[in-house]
Order: sequence, then structure tokens, then C-alpha cells
Amino acid sequence: MRPKNQDLAGFDDGLLKIIKCFGKNSVNNLLKNLKHYVYRIKIEKSMKKIEAIIRKSKFDEVKKALHDVGVVFFSYWDVTGVGNEKQGHVYRGVVYSTSDIQRRYLSIVVSDDFVETTVNTIMETAKTGNVGDGKIFVSSVEEAYRIRTGESGYEGIN
Repeated sequence: MRPKNQDLAGFDDGLLKIIKCFGKNSVNNLLKNLKHYVYRIKIEKSMKKIEAIIRKSKFDEVKKALHDVGVVFFSYWDVTGVGNEKQGHVYRGVVYSTSDIQRRYLSIVVSDDFVETTVNTIMETAKTGNVGDGKIFVSSVEEAYRIRTGESGYEGIN
């Protein structure tokens, strides 16, 4: 269980219990155990993966809006999806199928407390009000690693 801001008063009591528990051990052993305890608290901060499929025409707006709210990195690629629309559009007498839809796929990993901000930013910026604005999926991320430094967990994505 990770401490939340409102739980910090109880956090001090827990720290005192740890100090009492390890009081007979050497200072080095105490520090090692405290470091492990604090490290475990940091690791338990959960992460979420946000996957969004949006119109290509809205991508630049969404990208700028995400950067403005603090999303500093995400991956994206062009995808083709199959939609619900069954009829085609006529252009110069030729019927074109609109069931195959060109979209942009975004993949973003954020901390649990930043999910709502990220999702709302995408929804507000990508919305046109028409059918085909896209979809957003949110799922849990078990672990993340930064290859260069070996950092893991939440520290690995920031």
C-alpha cells in the first residue's frame, strides 16, 4: 500500500516503528533497511498505458496539447481500422469505401495520478463531434525499464 498525501501523518508513526524495530542494529544496517523501505514506496506508484486512436487531421493539435500539460514522451504510428460505416462516399461519380479508416495510434505511459489529465486532454482536443473521432483505452502497466540506466518502475518512465 502506498502512502497518499492525506496519509503522511501516519507515515511518520510507521517510520518511528521501523526505527524502534531496528534500534539494536548498527547504523549501517538501519540505513540499508530504511533505504529499502523508501524504495518500495517509490516502486508501488502504479503506471497506466493510454492507447488512443485518433483522426490524423487532429494529431498535431493533440501532440501540442499533450506537451502543454506535461506529457513529454509518447509513441505513435499510422494505422488502418475498420469502422461501423457500411456505405461509401461518392466522389466524381466513383464510390469509395469508408469502412477502412486511416487513423493515428498513440501509446502513452503515465503515472496513475496523471491518467485523468492525459485522457481529458486527448478527448477535448481530438473531438470533432462526428462519427469516427476515435477511441481511448487505459490499461495497467506491471513494470517499465529505462534501457540506458536500468531504472525501473515509475523512475524508468520519467
